[in-house]
Amino acid sequence: MNDLRPTDALLVVDVQNDFLPGGTLAVPDGHEVIPVLQRYLAVFVEADAALFATRDWHPPNHCSFQAQGGPWPAHCIAESRGAEFPSSLHLPPSTIVISKGMDQGRESYSGFQGTCLDVKLQTAGITRLFVGGLATDYCVLHTVKDARRLEYVVYLLIDAVRAVNVLPHDGSRAEKAMLSAGAIPLRCEQLLA
Repeated sequence: MNDLRPTDALLVVDVQNDFLPGGTLAVPDGHEVIPVLQRYLAVFVEADAALFATRDWHPPNHCSFQAQGGPWPAHCIAESRGAEFPSSLHLPPSTIVISKGMDQGRESYSGFQGTCLDVKLQTAGITRLFVGGLATDYCVLHTVKDARRLEYVVYLLIDAVRAVNVLPHDGSRAEKAMLSAGAIPLRCEQLLA
């Protein structure tokens, strides 16, 4: 289906050190998305298509942290090493980075919630979003559902997502929910075919 258009964008969700092995909120096998996303990035760069990446960029006392009564250990604190993209993920300079979760009193999983992502996509004339990253059952899920609600055509890069699985099968449930919302499953070899 290698018919990428100027109205297409790759959206890399929250591939940050704290969500990778050794991070404070590591997603099991989260590092496995990086080589796959690198292949997608190469395809999109070659097609001169748009590149976006979201990142958690929390204040040190964010409401989602356990110290504030939230469910998660402190993670992705703005300007910290844990909030950085890993050195193994080579995001081109043209990548538009969207920071999220910056409001201390508000939990947000979606790349659209409280950000300029929708405006940036509209300004760039984007109609199709290709979404991969971390974690399937939280930030990917909510970003995809919001993208569908905003009427983007969404391709879920099922070979480039991994789940937290707080409860067993959360990831597979999240994938089903995204497909039910109208996301189209896609693997890299299909894009290259």
